[in-house]
Amino acid sequence: MKIGYSEISVPETGTLIVGILAEGGLTPSATDFDGRMSGALAKAISASARFSGKKNSLLALNAPAGLTVNRVLLVGLGKVEDIDALQMQALGGRVVSALNKFGETEAALVVDALAASPLGVTEMVAEAAFGARLAAYRFDKYRTKQKEEDKPTLESLAIMSESAEAAKAAAEPRQRVGDGVYMTRDLVSEPSNVKYPAAIVEDIKALAANGIDVEVLHEERMHELGMGALLGVGQGSRRDSFIAVMRWNGSPNTDEPPIAFVGKGVTFDTGGISIKPSGGMEEMKYDMAGAGAVIGLMKALAGRKARTNALGVVGLVENMPDGNAQRPGDVVTTMSGQTIEVINTDAEGRLVLSDALWYTQKTFKPKFMVDLATLTGAIIVSLGTYQAGLFSNNDELAERLLAAGKASGEELWRMPLGSRYDKDINSEIADMKNVGKGREAGSITAAQLLERFVADTPWAHLDIAGMAWMKRGDSPTVPKGASGFGVRLLDKLVADYYES
Repeated sequence: MKIGYSEISVPETGTLIVGILAEGGLTPSATDFDGRMSGALAKAISASARFSGKKNSLLALNAPAGLTVNRVLLVGLGKVEDIDALQMQALGGRVVSALNKFGETEAALVVDALAASPLGVTEMVAEAAFGARLAAYRFDKYRTKQKEEDKPTLESLAIMSESAEAAKAAAEPRQRVGDGVYMTRDLVSEPSNVKYPAAIVEDIKALAANGIDVEVLHEERMHELGMGALLGVGQGSRRDSFIAVMRWNGSPNTDEPPIAFVGKGVTFDTGGISIKPSGGMEEMKYDMAGAGAVIGLMKALAGRKARTNALGVVGLVENMPDGNAQRPGDVVTTMSGQTIEVINTDAEGRLVLSDALWYTQKTFKPKFMVDLATLTGAIIVSLGTYQAGLFSNNDELAERLLAAGKASGEELWRMPLGSRYDKDINSEIADMKNVGKGREAGSITAAQLLERFVADTPWAHLDIAGMAWMKRGDSPTVPKGASGFGVRLLDKLVADYYES
């Protein structure tokens, strides 16, 4: 779908989309169009028992006399003083979904300057365009047959405002963030026979075209560094394991320490010898969603030329159960020198991250580290699929992440850490074990293990197991399937707090 920007005019074809304020209040453009249609808009609103301009509401009308478009779609803006970025994104998303249901191919959305709105008209346009882009995502690569009524039809959406050029300029950085979200969704949607560790390495190398410096650690180098935990996870697979490092140097101060994002990239997780039940195992293709989010974030930051030095590090492995696979009871030595007794080979993500986190903080000495991982099913029991779990050793970083989550719509809930949970992962024969006591506090004990590999670096762990793949499709900007969770959140964190 192509998104364009233009001055306000009367379109000749397609669907005209007009915003209506709460209680049927007409915006300036709605008033103008209503005059051209002999008051048809006001009449339709007064005749409708269910449409009054309430936020998120829609009302489709056949095109009245005076217009040559196919239809007019009224979209509720709610109270003007309550209009915010997330509402405009949702509006853009709902418009795209509705137009595809109508079978429409082209449309024009009018965004008026509203003096009482907290957002200026250029920001309103930019957010609406961003929401439309997010909602238009489809992953149809492997479909060979599809009913016509199931195919998206919308080819172009023109967003009209009194300041089209300024609106286009404001929208451009958000569209680059959209590129990052799309990349993450694509990576997470792909099957594991297509996106295995070496294949994702090639995708990462392609980011060099965006100005990102890429370095790849192969197994030989990881053995030299002593990454026994990460390598232990991948030793049962015929596919090699990797660590990939992406660096974006966008700060005017080239010597400024980077901010670091670390992702779990288990491209398929059978559970290893502690094998998972077969039901739902196909979903384990998205056990690399943490790495996918880091990759998409780096593309977004480079795309919009973020004025920061950012580092993305992903550990890429496949967890398989062959004759060389890691066994329950094995002890692995991490790059830090600490040892881990592997009680359950399906608790593998924390092993991958233990070496990736240690390598990141020792090698690059970042200002902070944020890791993302589909780490535990326990976090879904705790928070469902509405918020990701946040664990942190630093209150300032945690508060900034919570704020960025609210602002981006990718919300977090802070979970506890503490010595009482930490002792639950003490091992009788090694420094620690990779699981705690049965089913108790599973997400917390996993985070406690990660904390042992961050030293004094400010750090946050985001358990995104419930957020990486959406089964409901009830969000206006996140279709069913891969969500791309984390890209918008962390881009907002960077934009609000860490750019020069």
